[in-house]
Amino acid sequence: MSHPYLSAAIPSPCYVCDEALLERNLKLMKRVQDESGADIILALKGFSMWSTFPLVRNYLKGCTASSVWEAKLAAYEFEREVHAYAPAYKASDIDELLPLVNHISFNSLTQWQAYREKVAASGVSPGLRVNPEHQEAETELYDPSAPGSRLGIRAADLEGADLTGIEGLHVHNLCECDSYALERTLQAVEAKFGALLKKMKWLNLGGGHLMTREGYDVDHLIAQLKRLRETYDLQIILEPGSAVAWRTGPLVAEVVDIVENEGAIAILDISATAHMPDVLEMPYRPTITYAREPGVLAHTYKLGGNSCLAGDVIGLYSFAEPLKPGSRIIFEDMMHYTMVKTSFFNGVEHPSIGILRRDGNFDLVRKFEYEDFRDRLS
Repeated sequence: MSHPYLSAAIPSPCYVCDEALLERNLKLMKRVQDESGADIILALKGFSMWSTFPLVRNYLKGCTASSVWEAKLAAYEFEREVHAYAPAYKASDIDELLPLVNHISFNSLTQWQAYREKVAASGVSPGLRVNPEHQEAETELYDPSAPGSRLGIRAADLEGADLTGIEGLHVHNLCECDSYALERTLQAVEAKFGALLKKMKWLNLGGGHLMTREGYDVDHLIAQLKRLRETYDLQIILEPGSAVAWRTGPLVAEVVDIVENEGAIAILDISATAHMPDVLEMPYRPTITYAREPGVLAHTYKLGGNSCLAGDVIGLYSFAEPLKPGSRIIFEDMMHYTMVKTSFFNGVEHPSIGILRRDGNFDLVRKFEYEDFRDRLS
């Protein structure tokens, strides 16, 4: 069976970023920027594979960071604009962030009031994250506008507040959504915060804009961004994570053993809980190349991880040919919100990281060793 991700040059387990597919996404984002006048920056919380930054920074304006460490990664490795937002900052965070970032957004008025003098002295552009109280995310775990959310300031809580010095607003309530979800969100934002927008220099629309998914109405997105920019004379910023790395490469794994218990169980050299945590958290069923739903093809297996967690199970899949030790499994679309969540739980071998170059050559950019596991703790 011939497939570029099954090349003998690619070890198992391994996350493989396909450079050509990544650049395809980036070119689409450049079109959105060119035609809308908006700026797109990379959300490191979704994709922080810094070995790809030399390519990514040719297309995107910078990065958004959710912590001091992400801000350092953006400043030192991406070397473009750095924007920051976190639900709360300690004083030590602010001292480290201000020399690194261009924009910083605060989640509450109390945080802004605590640090406004330091921010003003730094020259960094400050903003507030607001909550439009409009829900679009389908998964509750990922819904920032759910009732009782800790993320963002409601319009009612801004009434009468002294916003002197604030230059922008930050809105994020989308999760792998289309441009029509954005349009509905903008209606809520303009209804609740329209008067404030007229006083701002920028509006950050957060992430969740899955513009690189097949069928996404890119022209509609561009029209929404142009209208917003021209209506309020604002710098418009988008900070997608998933869209940048959407369908840009797999996690390649290998069967280690086959056991029987009310059916065949293939034990792999990866772990759902350690290497694909969304499988257990959401739950989420990954697509596997050449596999189908159970019973569709001749041989059905339960796929399980190689940790001692009883529930470390990926799911039931069927294959045309029987699996055996050494058989390779290609878990598709594993670049975004997967590598960034991995752990060393159980000391299971951590997948390597590599890039399939546009010329077809494979570069192994990171192989993890015992010392990486040891040094996570002390």
